[in-house]
Amino acid sequence: MPDITTASYETTGIDAYRTMILIRGFEERCLALGIDTIAGSMHFCGGQEAIPVGARAALRDGDRVVATYRGHGWALAWGLDVRDVLAEIAHRSDGINGGRAGSPYFMMPESGFIGENSIVGAGVPIAGGVALAAQSLATGRVCVVSIGDGATNQGATHEGFNFAAVRDLPVVFVVENNGWSEMTPIAAAARVTNLAERAAGYAIPSVTVDGNDPDAVQAAVAEAADRARRGAGPTIIEAKTVRLMAHYNRDVEHYRTSADKERSRDLDPLPRLRRRLLDAGVPASLLESCEREVTELLDAAVREVVALPAPDPATSRDHVVANPAAPTAVEVVERREWPYWRAVNEALRTELDTRPELLVYGEDVGHAGGIFGVTRKLQKDFGENRVFDTPISESAILGSAVGAALEGMRPVVEIMWADFLFVALDQLVNQAANMRYISRGRASVPLVVRTQQGATPGSCAQHSRSVEALLAHIPGLRVGLPATPADAYAMLRAAIADPDPVVIIESRSLYQVKGPVEVTAAAGPIGGATVRRHGTDVALVSWGPMANAAEEAAGLLAAEGVDATVVDLRWLSPLDVETIDEAVTSSGGRVVVAHEAVLTGGFGAEIAAGISERIGRTLRAPVRRVATPDVPMPAAPALQAALVPTAATIADAARALVRG
Repeated sequence: MPDITTASYETTGIDAYRTMILIRGFEERCLALGIDTIAGSMHFCGGQEAIPVGARAALRDGDRVVATYRGHGWALAWGLDVRDVLAEIAHRSDGINGGRAGSPYFMMPESGFIGENSIVGAGVPIAGGVALAAQSLATGRVCVVSIGDGATNQGATHEGFNFAAVRDLPVVFVVENNGWSEMTPIAAAARVTNLAERAAGYAIPSVTVDGNDPDAVQAAVAEAADRARRGAGPTIIEAKTVRLMAHYNRDVEHYRTSADKERSRDLDPLPRLRRRLLDAGVPASLLESCEREVTELLDAAVREVVALPAPDPATSRDHVVANPAAPTAVEVVERREWPYWRAVNEALRTELDTRPELLVYGEDVGHAGGIFGVTRKLQKDFGENRVFDTPISESAILGSAVGAALEGMRPVVEIMWADFLFVALDQLVNQAANMRYISRGRASVPLVVRTQQGATPGSCAQHSRSVEALLAHIPGLRVGLPATPADAYAMLRAAIADPDPVVIIESRSLYQVKGPVEVTAAAGPIGGATVRRHGTDVALVSWGPMANAAEEAAGLLAAEGVDATVVDLRWLSPLDVETIDEAVTSSGGRVVVAHEAVLTGGFGAEIAAGISERIGRTLRAPVRRVATPDVPMPAAPALQAALVPTAATIADAARALVRG
């Protein structure tokens, strides 16, 4: 794109026309290849080409874009190579993401194209995080995020709007309103005529523009970007446009009337811009030459891509997480006696002091110091720009952490209760966990989520769920459960140092428990179980606060002459299977796996299955699991006591194995 401040109207118009016909022709070829060459669904932006082209003309090199899943046009307008994008959509080895993403999810963050997002509305919180990084690093960058009209009905979208408004983030929200939310007309899904009116609820300036006019889009985005760079916060731009192609490549559009299709064709931005250029005196021969050039470029790209090989199956497991770092000794500088909460606080304090890119935020973590006091005084000591409170918006919290981490920050965000993760799991499961894999290791998301879980007297079924099995099931996520003050300190520092997304699950029942802590000069690596006690009769394997109950159970058994090994797994991802197998083998082939989570689908089943597969022949009895029955957690202490495992119930299970 030329510099819009110096280019003539004719030059700018011709460049816009060239890019728009490039996008249109590109998608027409994708549609044709979808018959027998490209597998799966493709979502096209036909009719909406003026929006990314106009927006790109208004932005600077270095600015960022997060695109909707109809993002082919944004990618090409952003300057991504036609051949490489087509190769990705065709699932070829030379595609931008090596065929791992396909049509609705490809990304190239290193180019400023943060990527498409096939989860409707999910890109809005991520864009907020990208803008948060720009604000924190004072880069002067702006992030533009495009969404469809249907995404304005997503909760994550509104959380993202509010988060950006509250923090005056340099982000521009572009709503591409083509009148259709997939297969439902937007008129049936929203009562407002102009979706930009919704911005008033967040005190965000907004404007509705002709999305079929690249000049109108350019002017609106330029004004919004200038406002964002001045620190005045976000803008919402509704670009009214048309959808000339179906929702996806195999959609026969039985739900659209002929009149609606005809109206859209009448508003097609390409012939409209062509007529305007001719009226402005641009020679028809120049436009025809431009059209031939684009046709030749696209035809050559198709020929080359069709001939490319599919990805090597041997690479299918690569880049899920970073390769483990070589083990190094960690210097202990002092030993302290701290309660669990203080160990977490000191770990955060140390990392904030040594990592200027570290941000700590979440609900009530700043001024109040956290609902459990874990982050107390951090905002006072490190400032409101690095330790701050957020709205009660879990999707915005997690999504912004994804975006900020992609841009070089290291956010540590708190989700107050593990149960609350369920309202925003998309940002962990569909976003953070995938990005290293999809980008083939070129992008990483070094964020940490702190949360706490477990039953305590009076906690109800919405504040007591144990969620580690669900999180450990997701490739790309690291999951740790510290059970002691020492691990609360060491594991959090290891998580912050790790280049991949990590969830640290604390236990509120342990926050006031004191214990020795080794204060180290640097963070150690993640991973590795701890054998707390060695025995020869039975192995007790657990994690989190239940590991403490297992150790207590071992003491009960010892008084009866039963010698138990106690393994505190610490990390469920990565899982230390070597320590598990050694403990079981050296403990007579008997093992009890104990956890607070409910029995069915609990991580104990994974431990048991793994032991049976790897060393099943050494077992002298089937693996015994001890867990909470499959019951929602009641609030009454008497009812909880009837459900949650204890040292006594773990010891009972071990006795049954040894004596049976």
